[in-house]
Amino acid sequence: MQTVIIIDSCSDLPFEYVKQHDIPVVNFTFHFKGNDYTDDLGQTISYKDFYDAIRNGETPTTSQVNAQTYTDMFRKYALEGKSIIYLCFSSALSGSYNNSLLARDMITEEFPEADITIIDTKSASLGEGLLVYHAIDMLEKGASREEIIDWVEENKLKLHHWFTVEDLGHLKRGGRLSGTAAFVGSILDIKPVLNVDDEGRLIPRIKVKGRKKALRTLIEKMEENIINPEQQVVAISHGDSPDDADYLAELIRSKFPVKDIIINSIGPVIGSHSGPGTIALFFFGKNR
Repeated sequence: MQTVIIIDSCSDLPFEYVKQHDIPVVNFTFHFKGNDYTDDLGQTISYKDFYDAIRNGETPTTSQVNAQTYTDMFRKYALEGKSIIYLCFSSALSGSYNNSLLARDMITEEFPEADITIIDTKSASLGEGLLVYHAIDMLEKGASREEIIDWVEENKLKLHHWFTVEDLGHLKRGGRLSGTAAFVGSILDIKPVLNVDDEGRLIPRIKVKGRKKALRTLIEKMEENIINPEQQVVAISHGDSPDDADYLAELIRSKFPVKDIIINSIGPVIGSHSGPGTIALFFFGKNR
């Protein structure tokens, strides 16, 4: 049975990569400037236009993927007789994972022979994207369904997510920071450094003063935790901060012999909650 890997738009992979590898995408949605939009990896609304609107006071909201959307996607490939692997955005950050499970149950009731595996990646943005990157590489090199599933499950909690934000107000609105902490931090130019834990939750870890120090702290975390850098493709995602992303990439290349660095924008679903100026770094270590 041929295998298909399905992803969602919160993986924040470059549109060109997704198109080149013909990867099916489950699209999250967001409400923006009075209209509902599909997160189509920057094709309808450019990332820059999206973040500029937030800078000018726009407050987008997001929606989880409903069970019907998943059902339609899974049915398409079940009808083609394909074995489905869906790599899902962290269940701790969205109820979409639970809706995908409901959809799988509906499809397997309709098609008892359907083979659908859903993996909660416990990951977000290009953390999720790196798991997809390796899974697609394995698929294209002829790995079996079981080998791909086993690799993702074995490695997903080795994937580090370290990031910092520019505007603390977005974390406050998302409940990740108290109003007092956000106010004081903004006055004192305090920048939090956060990561994603084993449950897939965003956890504030360190407070530093100033943007450059926050970026250097991301590198320090990489120095402390990365294993076998010469074998790794690492990733950087950003909220319309290409210069800072390039600066971080230069620091990485000066310190680590990595194979490659993927850089891409944070999409509108995650970006609605993290805001402009977010910088995130992703790599593999022994554990998170």
